Amino acid sequence: MPNNKQDRAKVAGGQDHEVDYAAKKSGATKDEVKKAVKSEGNSREAVEKKLKD
Repeated sequence: MPNNKQDRAKVAGGQDHEVDYAAKKSGATKDEVKKAVKSEGNSREAVEKKLKD
């Protein structure tokens, strides 16, 4: 059986639903989220911290 469990500690910048979720949660735009993932990596904590700055 495949492992379909998502890793909640990461943001997949190529997944629209994850970018949408991060954008809504932080109040940022989708583009800002994608840029944060690109500069900070896919750690949800690092991305959220970057978006707050």
